[in-house]
Amino acid sequence: MGDVFKALADPTRRTVLDELQERDGQTLFELCARLASRHGLSSSRQAVSQHLDVLEDAGLVHRRREGRFTFLHLDTTPLRAIAERWPPTPPEGPP
Repeated sequence: MGDVFKALADPTRRTVLDELQERDGQTLFELCARLASRHGLSSSRQAVSQHLDVLEDAGLVHRRREGRFTFLHLDTTPLRAIAERWPPTPPEGPP
């Protein structure tokens, strides 16, 4: 698993994850169109693909090839691993 924190540090990558959370299984073309129309991000397909590479290296995105198309899927497992590593501690109450 790559660096999840590095992957999440970029606002464009977080927006990509938000889009996949809302509509999982998009193609790169669909994702780029939604990023442009819904978020005003006019990144090239190559730039979005590079962001997806970082997200995939971190285990947050998986690609599934079906015929001529590649579908993108969100995987929140690395985020759950982080949450389990540092579980919230209850606030200290009065003695």
